[in-house]
Amino acid sequence: MPKRILVTGGAGFLGSHLCERLLNDGHDVLCVDNYFTGTKRNLVPLLDHPHFEVMRHDVTFSLYVEVDEIYNLACPASPIHYQHDPVQTTKTSVHGAINMLGLAKRTRAKIFQSSTSEVYGDPDIHPQPESYRGNVNPIGPRACYDEGKRCAETLFFDYHRQHKLRIRVARIFNTYGPRMHPNDGRVVSNFIVQALKNQPITIYGDGKQTRSFCYVDDLIEGFVRLMDAPDSVTGPINLGNPGEFTIRELAEKVIKLTNSKSKLIKKPLPVDDPLQRQPDIRLAKKVLKWQPKVKLDEGLGKTIAYFDHLLSAGVPY
Repeated sequence: MPKRILVTGGAGFLGSHLCERLLNDGHDVLCVDNYFTGTKRNLVPLLDHPHFEVMRHDVTFSLYVEVDEIYNLACPASPIHYQHDPVQTTKTSVHGAINMLGLAKRTRAKIFQSSTSEVYGDPDIHPQPESYRGNVNPIGPRACYDEGKRCAETLFFDYHRQHKLRIRVARIFNTYGPRMHPNDGRVVSNFIVQALKNQPITIYGDGKQTRSFCYVDDLIEGFVRLMDAPDSVTGPINLGNPGEFTIRELAEKVIKLTNSKSKLIKKPLPVDDPLQRQPDIRLAKKVLKWQPKVKLDEGLGKTIAYFDHLLSAGVPY
């Protein structure tokens, strides 16, 4: 049965893919975004859809609409963007969560929170299960994002316990794909843009730190399965690809796939940058029957094609 679904941060990388998926599934979708990191370009393919609506709005302010489900994705998610205005980043995570939970309470809507693997900080346990409580620096330059997301999780579970809200919390690990922001400072977009321009590829530290990369279509499938799960399944649930690669391995793959002349250069590791990041997805496999399907080379190929089109067309960003 079609539902009225609100997606905050809907013009962003993940949000625009989620809006597209929900429309394809037959739902009415209201996309809300203040365009701090999201872009209208991501929504162009959807604008003529009769069941799609867009609203410019900042989730740190109250929103009064009638919906059946809420996906709360609003928050800058890359260090360059969330450190640009750290106070606003914390407000977006905390005030935004309060406002969306208030909306869910009023409308009795089911509500989904896009949390993050950053709640684990620089982990002492590898890979990271949902039971791990993290190793986060609460006063470091990344804390506005890490602690903002941790507080949002707290709010979700307190609203669940106190007001019986139907909640879902997903902890998202590194995700990549078309519509990533070219200047977001994330490793996949950085490497691809540098490689396509034959510029030196920047590796921080010795390049031996590891990440796990999930293609966006796989992640969105996880979102939908979690939202559609029984109400006893609140999360938090890790969603990500357990395949682990060093940063150097990723750089070498990108150079090969783009036929680039780029060389590797090293720079100092940023403060509080985690050395290891790999999801334990046993819970998602068991409860959601979900696991990633897209291999890294396949996903990188699609992402490279997207960025190549942007650069070739001279699209401003």
